[in-house]
Amino acid sequence: MLQNIYDYLLLGSLFSIWIVILINMVLVTSGFINYLKHHIDKRPRVLNEYPFVSILIPAHNEEKVIEKTVQSILDLDYDNNKYEIIVVNDNSSDNSAKILQRLKDKNPHRFLKIINTDNIIGGKGKSNALNIGFKQSIGDLIAIYDADNTPERQALKELVYAIENDPEAGAVIGKFRCRNKNKNLLTRFINLEGIYFQWVAQAGRWQLFKFCTIPGTNFLIRRSILEEIGGWDTKAITEDTEISFRIYMMGYHIRFCPYSATWEQEPETISVWLKQRKRWVKGNYYVMAKNFKYLFDKKAGPIRFDLLYFLSIYIFFFAGAVISDSIFILSFGGFIRTYIVGYSLLLWFMAYMLFILSVQISTSTEKGELNLSNFIIILLMYFTYCKLWIVVTIMGLISFIKDTLFNREIKWYKTERF
Repeated sequence: MLQNIYDYLLLGSLFSIWIVILINMVLVTSGFINYLKHHIDKRPRVLNEYPFVSILIPAHNEEKVIEKTVQSILDLDYDNNKYEIIVVNDNSSDNSAKILQRLKDKNPHRFLKIINTDNIIGGKGKSNALNIGFKQSIGDLIAIYDADNTPERQALKELVYAIENDPEAGAVIGKFRCRNKNKNLLTRFINLEGIYFQWVAQAGRWQLFKFCTIPGTNFLIRRSILEEIGGWDTKAITEDTEISFRIYMMGYHIRFCPYSATWEQEPETISVWLKQRKRWVKGNYYVMAKNFKYLFDKKAGPIRFDLLYFLSIYIFFFAGAVISDSIFILSFGGFIRTYIVGYSLLLWFMAYMLFILSVQISTSTEKGELNLSNFIIILLMYFTYCKLWIVVTIMGLISFIKDTLFNREIKWYKTERF
C-alpha cells in the first residue's frame, strides 16, 4: 500500500527500469530467432563479381596496434586489386608514421595509402579523419575499421555480398568481438556486454523492425550516400549513431550481417573504460538533442523507435536506477521509511532473473561462451559492471552540458591501447 512519497518514487523508478528490461528482453529473444534462421541457412553467399571497396582506418597514436590491424586487412579474402586501404594517421605524436611507412614499403604492389595529418587539418576527432580519408578514396563502397581491429578473413566479402543483394540498404553492419576478453574481470564483462547489447540486440532490431544502428567499426556504406549527406558530422563524437539517423531519413535501411565479424581490443582498466564510455554517453546525448524533433515526425520511421530507445535508457532507466538505489540505501540506513519494500524486492529479484536469462540467451549464440565461468560473471555483472553505468552516464551528461554551454571544440578521445 502506498503511504508516502518514497513509495511512489520507488514504484515509479522500478516501473521505468522494468520497461527497459522488457524491451531488451524482446530484442534479445528476437535476436536469438534471427541467429537460428541464419544458423540453419547453408546457402552459399558468393557473388559472380565483387566491386571495388575503399577501406578507411582512422588512427591517432596507435603504434601498439596499427601494424596488426593493417596486416589483417591486407590478408582479407578479397581480390587484392579490388580494394584499397587508406590509413589516416591523424596528428599522431608516436611511432605510427614509421610503422605504416614500413608496411607500405613491404607491400608496394598493394593499394595502401597513408595520409599523415598535422594539428592544422587533423587532430579534430574521428569524424574529421574519416572525411579526410573519404576525399582520397575511389570505391563505390566504403568500409570502416577502427585502428585496433583484426577482421576475420571473410568479413569484407560478407558485408559486400549483403549490400549488393539489397538495393534498399544504405549500409551493412557486422559484428565485433572482444579479442582480449580473458585479460581480467573487466574485459570479461565487456565481452558479455558486447554479445548482449551490441550484436544480439542489433539482430533483434533487424528481425523486428528491419532497423539497425551503425557501430564504430566493421560496416560498409555506399559512397553515393556519403556524398549526398556531406560525409560525417565533425561535431559528433559518436559519429556512427549520428550518421545512422541521416541514412534512415534518406529512405534507406541499415542491414545486419551476422556472418561478418571483427575482433577488437577493449579497455583493460577502469580509468580507460570510464573515459571511453563517457565519450559514448556524451555523443549519444548530442545525437538525441540534434534529432529530438523527429520524435514527433510521422515520416521519421524507425528513427522514432531509436529516439524512444535512447530516451528510455538515458533518461527513464537512468533516473529510475538512481532513485531506486538512493531510496534503498536511505531506507537501509534508517533515514527514510518505505511500506512497499517487500513488493520492490520481488520486482527487483524478477528483474535480476530476466537480466541473467537474457544474457545467457545471448551467450548461447557464440561458440564457447555458454559456460559456467560466464554464468558466474553474469551473476556478478548486475551488481558491479551495470552499476558503473550510472557513474558513466552522470559523467557523460555533465560533459555534454559543458560542451554545449562553452561550445568546446571536438578533439580525439582516443581509447588507450595495451
